[in-house]
Amino acid sequence: MRPRPAALALLLAVGAPAGGLSGCGRNSPPPPPSPPVVGIVNLQPRAVALVGDLPGRTSPYAVAQIVPQVTGIIQKLLFVQGSNVKAGQPLYQIDPAPYKATYDSAIAALASAKALAERYTNLRKQQAIAEQDYDNAVASYKEAVATLETARINLGYTLVKSPIAGRAGISTVTVGALVTADQTTALTAIQTLDPIYVDIVQSSTQLLQLEQAVANGTLSRKMPSETKVTLILEDGTTYPQKGTLQFTDVTVDQTTGAVTLRALFPNSDGVLLPGMYVRAVVSEGVAPHAILAPQQGIIRDIRGLPTAWIVGKNDKAELRDVTVSRAIGNDWLVTSGLEGGDRLIVQGTQKVQAGLPVRPVAANLATPGGAPEAPPLPEN
Repeated sequence: MRPRPAALALLLAVGAPAGGLSGCGRNSPPPPPSPPVVGIVNLQPRAVALVGDLPGRTSPYAVAQIVPQVTGIIQKLLFVQGSNVKAGQPLYQIDPAPYKATYDSAIAALASAKALAERYTNLRKQQAIAEQDYDNAVASYKEAVATLETARINLGYTLVKSPIAGRAGISTVTVGALVTADQTTALTAIQTLDPIYVDIVQSSTQLLQLEQAVANGTLSRKMPSETKVTLILEDGTTYPQKGTLQFTDVTVDQTTGAVTLRALFPNSDGVLLPGMYVRAVVSEGVAPHAILAPQQGIIRDIRGLPTAWIVGKNDKAELRDVTVSRAIGNDWLVTSGLEGGDRLIVQGTQKVQAGLPVRPVAANLATPGGAPEAPPLPEN
């Protein structure tokens, strides 16, 4: 059955607007997506104190190996092993009897030689003796003087004294032991432990980098005598007194490629003993215009090299290759690739693409606990 003309006209009238709306929808493009929101930090150069955490070992300020100067039997030990001794304090008594006899004999020989020389002097004035006899008498007198002095010195050596103040070590001999003037084994050792040295090891590469930084003006350093050092002991505690850097060795160890820095520490309580392993926190200087970037803003590419996203001109994202030298707290010290005024993206980097716009907002990385934590970004 054919539709009536009135019904056909109604169908056409209803279908026409629908067709017109459909055609209009195909001609209008979709709205562009909103730029992703990113959290940024404005980088500004500032002065930063640089410190190095280096390994080290303690060593005595002075060491005296006590060896005998004469041969004889040990009669007495005059000190307590492990105790503190003073400079000049007696340590051992070697049997003095043979040296006392030699000394007394030298006194008698000197008296005889002196009398002979005086008599020959008077005879010479009277021209009653030959000149050669007079010269021989004077020479014998001078020899007797020297012999007596040698006997006096050797007698004094029988009382072995400490040449320095410090702590006495273990005695290698006991009463009754025979010691000789030419032996190489020390009777004991005296070590000065207050103050005490700490020998710190630093790689020659690090030292060169510091010297170059000083030369180009990116690092200012104090004189070694003004550089303070903090010690971390083996149990993790901090030594209560600070030391002073004394000097840097002029020789590089061929096996380790390191140089030795020597620091001096007070040690009145005797806490530091020779040979202890410590960590030394050394002030290396101040970088007056350092760029510190939060660690969240430095990412590694597929090569493992550090890169950073920044907000560039017209709020478009840019990817930069950067160089970092060390971590300082929760930041990286950036030596190239970033500069003052850059807006570093620290949040939302997974949503950015190079050359596309972003919507930057200030990032707040501080948390009540002190650890950096990325806060949620506002919705687009």
